[in-house]
Amino acid sequence: MAMSADGKIASANRTVATFSSPRDHDHLYALRATADAVMSGARTVDLNDYTLGPGAARFKKIRLQRGLAEYNLRVIVSGSGSVNPRAEIFRHRFSPILVLTSERAPAAKLKSLRAVASAVHAAGRDEVDFPAALCWLRAEWNVRRLLCEGGGELNDALFRAGLVDELHLTICPRIIAGRAAPTIADGRGCAQLADAFQLRLSSTRRIGDELFCIFRRAAVK
Repeated sequence: MAMSADGKIASANRTVATFSSPRDHDHLYALRATADAVMSGARTVDLNDYTLGPGAARFKKIRLQRGLAEYNLRVIVSGSGSVNPRAEIFRHRFSPILVLTSERAPAAKLKSLRAVASAVHAAGRDEVDFPAALCWLRAEWNVRRLLCEGGGELNDALFRAGLVDELHLTICPRIIAGRAAPTIADGRGCAQLADAFQLRLSSTRRIGDELFCIFRRAAVK
């Protein structure tokens, strides 16, 4: 995730404008080059022209050198099945697109998504059951390393489910502000501080005016 100095990942209209540097964009694709699949929430996919692909030829080459497929799998999360079947991502057919949803998604929406996605999998009754969904990705699609690129509600669900191993966070020298502007972890959150997801700082690196941080899951005491 790239965020502003005040913790925002987009402006209040939730359109993700480019506010990080070209170096951070390369960092994003370098991370994608380590993953079997890249995952994003429905709102992020709908509001932006994302394809969730591997990027330039040099990153595809890195994937092949690591023994990965040239193109990563692409995963969209939409508990209500609300992702737009006409979103930009569905116009780019270079790798399978998988949709994770829940049993509350209407049948008509699931039918529309099945017409454009490679697979649609319902896990959970009212919201996506992420432990079950990730088990499905592992068993059916051999996903061993999954990169999640937000948005904030999806990240929050993964933190609450205890499924995050690493957080790669770029802090950018900009103030976006706004009560409605999303952060890296929105959604339900934790009721009390004792329930907060614990991380430890693994490394930091400053390049120009940006700070690249890696946090890892803290050991349970």
